[in-house]
Amino acid sequence: MIKNVVFMGTPDFAVGTLQALIDSEHCQVRAVFCQPDKPKGRSRALQMPPVKEAAVAAGIPVYQPEKIREPEWIDLLKGLHPDVIVVAAFGQIIPQAILDIPEYGCINVHASLLPKYRGAAPIQWAVINGEAESGVTTMRMDAGLDTGDMILKKVVPLAKNETGGSLFDKLSAVGASLLMETLDAIENGTASYEKQPKESPTGYASMLTKEDGRIDWGRSAHEIERRIRGLDPWPGAWTRFHGKLLKVWRAEVAEEGAGQMPPGTVCRVTKTALYVQTGDGILSILELQPEGKKKMPVDAFLRGYPVIVNESMIL
Repeated sequence: MIKNVVFMGTPDFAVGTLQALIDSEHCQVRAVFCQPDKPKGRSRALQMPPVKEAAVAAGIPVYQPEKIREPEWIDLLKGLHPDVIVVAAFGQIIPQAILDIPEYGCINVHASLLPKYRGAAPIQWAVINGEAESGVTTMRMDAGLDTGDMILKKVVPLAKNETGGSLFDKLSAVGASLLMETLDAIENGTASYEKQPKESPTGYASMLTKEDGRIDWGRSAHEIERRIRGLDPWPGAWTRFHGKLLKVWRAEVAEEGAGQMPPGTVCRVTKTALYVQTGDGILSILELQPEGKKKMPVDAFLRGYPVIVNESMIL
């Protein structure tokens, strides 16, 4: 019987899953493990991860190891006697010594349809790569990177205007309900475990950095538009204009095909529209954010920042 649960997770995505466990009538969350507090903003004040905030509010003990594989943390986990460890976007590799502790293993809530998009940023890469659907997979973890036996899946179609943030919210809610369904199946003995193929059909969904937001205007308009959506809200797609950083939050493909101007060149401007040549097609910019300013629609930007044809959106 699953009664004692230890939860490991860090970002917003994992909060819904933790809350579902807290609200459950037949299990108790003995402890929560998450990444250490990190400095944020100009003040660099330490900020608690979202999972820690939820755990503190619920009165659950919180531990924040720099390295979960250190012997002291393994000993602590053994002392908690968890029936199962639930992991959702924890941010560290779980060693075999921990995987072996709970009777029912370590169950991971992963935001992709495994074996697709193993890795740290499956949500964003699904949008960037133009997938028609994504979803959540629960699996019994092994020592590999998202390679454990799959238990349950839930498919989520992507909307035409899907962003990394909107898909994040959808999959977080799905993950919470799927985890509870998975624990019920494990407890009553109806869970089935499907081995994953050795190779994934997609590339590794590597962790994103701010540099990943830099717009490569040599790519096609379709690729750039998807990247803009996939990197919303973080790190955001950006370019440089008049020597300053300029974030692009919304855009649409205006034309396809090769153009006469170099990629990254403003090819058409009206009072309410800004068009940029890409490596294949023309991108219409809809919402921008100049450095140090708030987001604004393109017409407001053009009133405050004169733009002329042939200007570069790279320099």
